[in-house]
Amino acid sequence: MLRLMKFLFLLIIVAAVAAFAGYRYWESRLDAPIAVEEETLYEVPRGAGYNRVIADLASRDLIDDEWAFRLLTRIEPEAIPRLRAGEYMLEPGMSGRELIELLGSDRVVTYPLTIPEGWTFRQMRARIDSAPKLENLTAGLSDEEVMALLDREGRHPEGWFFPDTYRYHKGMSDLDILRQALVSMERVLEEVWEGRSDDLTIESPYEALIMASLIERETGAPEERREIAGVFKRRMQTGMRLQTDPTVIYGMGERYEGRITRADLQEATPYNTYVINGLPPTPIAMPGRASLEAAVDPLPGDTYYFVSRGDGTHHFSRTLREHNNAVNRYIRNR
Repeated sequence: MLRLMKFLFLLIIVAAVAAFAGYRYWESRLDAPIAVEEETLYEVPRGAGYNRVIADLASRDLIDDEWAFRLLTRIEPEAIPRLRAGEYMLEPGMSGRELIELLGSDRVVTYPLTIPEGWTFRQMRARIDSAPKLENLTAGLSDEEVMALLDREGRHPEGWFFPDTYRYHKGMSDLDILRQALVSMERVLEEVWEGRSDDLTIESPYEALIMASLIERETGAPEERREIAGVFKRRMQTGMRLQTDPTVIYGMGERYEGRITRADLQEATPYNTYVINGLPPTPIAMPGRASLEAAVDPLPGDTYYFVSRGDGTHHFSRTLREHNNAVNRYIRNR
């Protein structure tokens, strides 16, 4: 009887040692580097469960010892996160446990999408439509239908989307980007309008957005924005027309082919500020923050005219005679 008890005790010890050794070996397999030698993009499909993902990783030879990963569901089920759909970058030297943690994190691979200042909504939509791995839900829809999907039904879209670089991941849609840009512009416009000067000729945030779009399209020189805003302000105060070429171009739409003629300047469109008084009915582009700030804080002065020097800057004049001389110097002679 004593011999049997000793044998059973020895058997228990051996089994315990074997179990411990097996457990340590299992842990070592999970802690070992996964089978990738360079950065490898891997996508967790929408709705995929843990076992399906592990089987897929093994079938692609991205992990060894599939059994060790499957055993995790029995030994440490609390260590298995809820997997998130998306693309992930698998790194050389990453352990199996780090892999599992990554696939349940928000560290998905993202892609940049840049919307430059001064672009139109049409240009923005074309850029978004061509973005790789971004789901397109607005293809074939009119601008009005897009704005309705963004809960801004009846609002003209031009100018309402903040130009910036946005990041997205696979599984996001064009509406996600549009919504981010829309909310950003509404927030920035509200902030800028709160800090406006007291003696403006514009009377609402929307008029500030329109004015900022004119400034954005007139100059890319940061130091000129407030001065151009000042010119527009003084023209409006004295009843002069704004007479800015970008509004003519915008009113021409797709007819514009790189130049405007005298006939174009005389054409009666809702946007031609050589013909209409005051501001055009909507923005003509997407202004950045700097142009928005200039629109609500024009530079004081006595200039009423400006003409391009051809190098991205402008010559500003106080009188029509001085302006005509500048036109001869910078435009007609050129």
